[in-house]
Parts: sequence; C-alpha cells; structure tokens
Amino acid sequence: MKEQKATNVTWHDHKVTKENRESLLNQKGSVLWFTGLSGSGKSTIANEVAYKLHLHQKFAYVLDGDNVRHGLNKDLGFSPEDRNENIRRIGEVAHLFADAGVITLTAFISPYQKLRDFCRNLLPEERFFEIHCQAKLDTCEERDPKGLYKKARAGEIKQFTGIDAPYEEPKNPELILDTDKYNVEECAQQVIDALKEKDII
Repeated sequence: MKEQKATNVTWHDHKVTKENRESLLNQKGSVLWFTGLSGSGKSTIANEVAYKLHLHQKFAYVLDGDNVRHGLNKDLGFSPEDRNENIRRIGEVAHLFADAGVITLTAFISPYQKLRDFCRNLLPEERFFEIHCQAKLDTCEERDPKGLYKKARAGEIKQFTGIDAPYEEPKNPELILDTDKYNVEECAQQVIDALKEKDII
C-alpha cells in the first residue's frame, strides 16, 4: 500500500458522528463490493440494487469502474501497479462514503484478493459485503457488452483479466451471485435480502 508522505497531519474527529448521520438516514453506512470478470453483471446488478434501495427510501451511491476512471483515477492505466492503486483509492473513497452513512456500491473487476482484503479491513466486519458476480468466461465473452474480449483475443488489449491477466476468485465472499443462472432482478433481490438480514436497511 501507499506510504504516508504528508507530515504534520492530525486526524480531526467530527462533532456530528457516524451514528448521528446513520440515524438521520435510517440506515447503516456500508460497502457492497461487487467483483467479477468483465461482463459478469457487476455494474448492471449494482445499479439495480441502488434503484431498489432508492425505492425503499434508502440513500445509496454506485462507484463504477469506468466512471471513476474518467475523473478520480484518470491518471491510471491497467498495469498491475495501476490496478492496485485504482482499487486502493476506491477502497478509501468507499470507506469515506460509508462513514457518511451512505450505502456504497462498487463495481470493479478488482482481480486481486489482497486488494479486496485491504478494502474490507478499512471497515467494521459487518459493514463490508464482498459480492462475487460469478459467470463462466464463455458467458462473459458471449455478452461482451463493450467488445473488450474480442479486442483482447485479437491482441489489441493487453493484460485483460480472464484472458492474459489473472482473476483471483473470492475465498469467502458474503454473497455469490450466479449470473449464469439468475437474472438481474433476481440477483438484485438477493442483495436486498442480505442487507435486510444483516440489519443494514
């Protein structure tokens, strides 16, 4: 992880606490970390979950991989080092959002277990949900909504996860969504049910 470069910095506690914010929002700030291959359904399901939360009058926000790379992480490529920094930054941002009381959904391939564990350890155990969007590589290639697999197979994209870069499946995720078997609506409902069960909403 990144070394602390700034000196003479002190953490300031806030007069308004996390508990105050959560009481106002009537929910518990948490991070729903969607991980999986490109085309496994991460962004689509995360957005459906956010919509369902909105219908339940809950405050949620989706941090999407491509969207974040248009701004916060526009300086990062796809080398292993840049991928690590991409996820480190998102983990820290998601942590801040959760501290604000927001139910924060992240949709990133996040291929390395070590980095997902880093993000998990930023939050209390009961406030982090690692959600594996599980789909066969063949299924993801058939979907290929952005045409990325086709380009990777043609050699136009290097270090593409699942083709010539590794994806480490979660060892013990809170939830596995079989997107080969269940549709978007069904997967999203599984997430909502898990949040209710854990008393997040």
